[in-house]
Parts: sequence; structure tokens; C-alpha cells
Amino acid sequence: MSEQVYFFDTTLRDGEQCPGASMNFRQKLEVARQLERLGIDIIEAGFPCISDGDFEAVKAIATEIKNCRIAGLARCMNNDIEAAARSLEPAGDRARIHVFLATSPLHREYKLKKTKDEILAMAAEGVAFAKSFVNDVEFSAEDATRTELPYLAQVVETVIRAGATTVNIPDTVGYTTPNEFYKTIRYLKENVPNIDEAIIAVHCHNDLGLATANSLFAVLAGARQVEGTINGIGERAGNVALEEVCMALMTRKGEFGDVTCGLTMREIVRTSRIVARMSGLQVQRSKAIVGENAFAHSSGIHQHGILNKRETYEIIDPQEIGWGETELPLTKHSGRAAVQAKLKQLGHVLSDEEMQVVFERFKKVGDSKKFIYDDDLSAIVDTSLHESLGLWQLDFIQFVAGSHAKPTATVGLVKEGRKYVDSAIGNGAVDAAFKAIERITKCRGKLIDYSVNAASEGKDALGEVTVHVDFGNGKPLAGKGASTDVIEGSARAFLNALNRSIHLSNNPEVRYLSCEESAGI
Repeated sequence: MSEQVYFFDTTLRDGEQCPGASMNFRQKLEVARQLERLGIDIIEAGFPCISDGDFEAVKAIATEIKNCRIAGLARCMNNDIEAAARSLEPAGDRARIHVFLATSPLHREYKLKKTKDEILAMAAEGVAFAKSFVNDVEFSAEDATRTELPYLAQVVETVIRAGATTVNIPDTVGYTTPNEFYKTIRYLKENVPNIDEAIIAVHCHNDLGLATANSLFAVLAGARQVEGTINGIGERAGNVALEEVCMALMTRKGEFGDVTCGLTMREIVRTSRIVARMSGLQVQRSKAIVGENAFAHSSGIHQHGILNKRETYEIIDPQEIGWGETELPLTKHSGRAAVQAKLKQLGHVLSDEEMQVVFERFKKVGDSKKFIYDDDLSAIVDTSLHESLGLWQLDFIQFVAGSHAKPTATVGLVKEGRKYVDSAIGNGAVDAAFKAIERITKCRGKLIDYSVNAASEGKDALGEVTVHVDFGNGKPLAGKGASTDVIEGSARAFLNALNRSIHLSNNPEVRYLSCEESAGI
């Protein structure tokens, strides 16, 4: 009888730790709703102790999401565990506290400065304390793949005895290889007396490009929970991409053991797109499964084969995972009910107030664009909800540019009902617009990254602009804007990032963990 491999999604925690990928409360809730539709078994909603914002996001997700287990991360420290327990209360018996502690010689000596026995005691105490709040406790041995195997086995036995129901073996720095990781999981299966009392989980990073292969070999060795993110986002080179693991298990059934997974495959592409929009991290075109080129065939030989029989050059039916033709588009004459129905179909759950903001923006875009496609509408939602939360609003933008003209932009902003206008000259129209915004707001930012993508098809497609800007706090903030005019979209994106910077500066309780505090599992 097939055994289920559980999928533990940490997009909202480990994925968000990727520089520039920070998501606000509204965006996290949007992603969590889609993860539920995808059929994710466990959603790691955040790290509740790091800020009031993270605490409230975990609590909201624990309240709204009904069909997934909800996990909150905590160090093996009572304050962390108590914060996680409080935030997870609305989830009831679906709550999971996920505690972690480093075990490798490097971490013991240079980070924790603890002995082996001290680590064992801290791990057991942390698990036992978490167990006093919830029945479902997961323990992660940070940097497990660089930990001595006999000691790792001792740690696993100890935390299971203390009450851990899942034990995670993370490849924290993406160091291991498929064969080595297989041997590690087999060693634990064969040398930990109480190993059958807990599920073995794995959490692989992609520093050597081996995260998917390592995760699959761990499943072959007996692991029954895979932790990762959508699109493989995460610190450094990222986490394992859960969609890749899922499709490898389904496409090569039996190759990694008699296992199955419960994901709804037709939701994979939509989930990828929502995570990309909410995080501000675009999916590379050649990315497996969800990249734009994953099912594109330019070679004449390939095209001929596909036309005769799809399986000649496609091992996955793209429609099974959510690829397909765009639905019939909306126009500026479409009513509120039609727009709302389409938004629901696309997975966007909006309040009446949010719907009003989006509908007004939809009408404005409709005046400059014949058809509004699904992706256009998603871009409108993302931009509108970003702007509705901001302090500064874009009123208008005008610019002059050309081969014989100095690029000049005039920008009008609104704040608390008052209008401000200023102009600036720049090295191009986009730079001029940014400088005009800086003159009005008195906020200067260093542009770290800038990208433009067409949200849909056609010459009148919405240009979706993503920027990463450092306003002096050392952490680039993502901003997004969409418009049929790329200069306007750029101004909206820069303003969005600026508003997020102001929000963070006005909320000192929102803080970023130091290297010593952050979760590197």
C-alpha cells in the first residue's frame, strides 16, 4: 500500500528570508489561501517571536486556513515557544510548533558554544516545553548533514523520547549529495531505536543545485515529509522547489518507492504565479515545471514531434498542472460582478473595500487597453492593494524624453488629501521619475534591482515593474507597479517600495533577525 509523502511549505518563512522577498500581511494571507487550494499538508506561516507583524500573520493564517496544519517556528527557547503557541491557538489541533537547534561541530563550537550534552539537554527541554502546548511538535537539527552520524542519531532518539512527532534532517547549507543523503536517512532508520514513533522530514537547500535530487533520494531512503518552497525561493540559492519534487514523484512513480502525494496538481502553475507576484521574485523562464519555457518548443523537429504526439517531447501534460490557454478576457465594459467572478476564479479573495479599489483601477486600465486578460487582472490586484496600504499615492506623471531632449519627469503625489508636485531631470525617464518622487517625499533610495515583465499578451499588455530599493536600512525592499505605460508602472513600483520603508520605520517593533538569531534550517 502506497505511503503518503507530506509536503511542508515554508514559503512564508524560509522563502520570505530571501533578500527582497519580504511580504506584508495581506500578501502572506493571499499566498496561504493558495497553498490551501494546492493541497499543502503543513504551512509554516512564520516565525512568531520576531515581530508583532509576524505574530499577527501567523495568527490570521491559523484562523482562516482550515484544511492544512499550521506551523510556527521557534528556537529552543521558552519565549519563542510561548509566542508560537499563542499565535497558533486558533488552529486548535491543527497547530504545530516547529523548534530547531544546531547540532554540527561548526555550530556547536562557533555559534552556540555548547557541548554535545548541553545541546541534547536544550533540544529535549525545548521539545518537551512545546509539547505542553500542542500535540504536534517538530524538531529540526540545524546543519544535520554536517553532524557526526552517531551524534545525530543520539539527538533524534532524544527528541523523539521528549515528544517530537516529526524530526527534520535539514541540509542547511546545501552541502550533501544524493547518495550521501540516502545513507544518512538509512543510518537513522537503522540506528535510532524509536525512529518509527516519528516522521522523518528533510529540508534541502540548493547551494550546489542538488536540492531536488537530495530530497528525492531521502524519500527513497524512507523520509516521508519534504520541506521546501514554491518556485524554490529562499536564502542564498534557495530551498527545494516543492513543485519539482511533486512532479518527479508523480511522473516517475515507483522510482522513489511506493509513495504518493496529495497535492492538487492543476493548482501548481497558479500557485507559482501568485508566489512570484506576492514575493516580487520572478520565475526564470527555463525553470522546471513552472517556467515560461518549460513547455515551449522552438526546434522544428520538436514542434513536428509534438504535433504528431505530445509525449515525444513532453513528459508532463502541461494542462494537468495548470498550463493552458488564457480565458476569454474582460473589457472596460465588463461590470463589477463579472470582474469579481473572474477574481474568485483566479484565487483572489477580496473584501468589499478592496474590491472597490481594484474595480476602480480596472476601469482606468480598461480605458487604455482593449482587453484585460487574467494576468493583467492579477497585476491590477497586486498593484491596487499595495497602493491602498501606502502613505503616498500617485496622482499623475508626465515626462519628456528623446534623443535630443533632457529626460524630465513631473510627478504629482497625494498624501492625506494634500497634493504635491515637483519635477526632476534624470538619466532617462525612469530615473527622472524616481528623482521627482524623492524630491517630494524627502526620501532617498538606492535602486538595487529593476525588472519589467509583460503581464499578458499583446502590444498593449500591462508592464509589470518590480524594483528592489535600499532606503538606508541595509535591506532592499521590493516594490511593484503595473501600467500600460512602463514609466508610470516604474513610478508606482518605486512609490510602493518607499511606502513600505516608511511603514517599517514607523513600526519599530518590526525587526530583522541578526545572523546569530535567524533560522538557517
